[in-house]
Amino acid sequence: MEGKMKAAVMTGTRKMEIQERDIPKAKSGEVLVKIEYVGICGSDMHFFEAGRLGNWIVDVPLVLGHESGGTVVEVGEGVTNLKPGDRVALEPGVGCGECEMCKKGLYNLCPNMDFMAIPHERDGVFLEYYAHPASMCFKLPDNVDTMEGGLMEPLSVGLHAVDISGAKMGQSAVVLGCGCIGLVTIMALKAAGIDEIYAVDVLDKRLEKAKEVGAMTVINGKEQDAVEFIKSLPGGGCDLVYETAGSEFTTLQSAKMVKKGGAVTLVGMCANSEITYDIGSLSAAEARLFTIFRYRNLYPKAIRLVSQGKIPLKSIVSHVFDFKDIVNGINYNIENKADVIKGVIKMQHT
Repeated sequence: MEGKMKAAVMTGTRKMEIQERDIPKAKSGEVLVKIEYVGICGSDMHFFEAGRLGNWIVDVPLVLGHESGGTVVEVGEGVTNLKPGDRVALEPGVGCGECEMCKKGLYNLCPNMDFMAIPHERDGVFLEYYAHPASMCFKLPDNVDTMEGGLMEPLSVGLHAVDISGAKMGQSAVVLGCGCIGLVTIMALKAAGIDEIYAVDVLDKRLEKAKEVGAMTVINGKEQDAVEFIKSLPGGGCDLVYETAGSEFTTLQSAKMVKKGGAVTLVGMCANSEITYDIGSLSAAEARLFTIFRYRNLYPKAIRLVSQGKIPLKSIVSHVFDFKDIVNGINYNIENKADVIKGVIKMQHT
């Protein structure tokens, strides 16, 4: 397929312009995908607002966006699992396939990871067409649309957190933070058969959504001492604690909420990599501490759960912005965090 396409290119802090580029060709092992929906992730907002995220600095023009779904329009040589017309979810990270981590199946930990929308790795998908390895494009069943395809990315984070923690039916769980990742963690817990779920946030709109997607009880941390509430439960806490907000305050709270013999899973990433943590409380409870980094081998499971109706994924979308209004859309997400639960960009093809 030849021709031109539009791409939204970040050219500096809070600067983005629509540029014309050549439509890429699908190389051997790749497919060319017409991008239809892209979720706006917190990392996109951090990069756009601050020009950096942790040690990643946007010092070259960069296309943001890594949560995408679309339709295959061209297949490269050797591709047999997909054909033009197939609707797919694109997993954004491509491991090297040669290192120890990749060979163990832990490709999310690959030191040579090539991840969308990361400076000096690969461009993201705020553009009309994208060439991607066919092995990282997952066909969607008829009852799952490409907006949901894009949302498989954050859902995979929630599924990974629940898997890593060893969650089992009959356990209790508390989720700290009810943004997108907190909500998909709640949905992943429900799909795993866990019904006693507590959700903590300071924004009522997010708490209402948490209740809608599966939380049994919601707690507004501004109005109630969340730690004292959870500690007052039978057993003195929850079996499972998930920190998804990425704040030092909630990270410190997590150690005080876990029941003896339980598990804390840190899903969010604090701005400061070194913080004070209550290891004493954790040790006294003989509680386990888990961390996660992205996800691995979970897109098929995510797609299956959505297709089976076990996860109402699209329900977390609160705002849809047209591609032509992408700058306003990203700025709106940054400036209206109390209003936006999950924003999505709808691509418009010329």
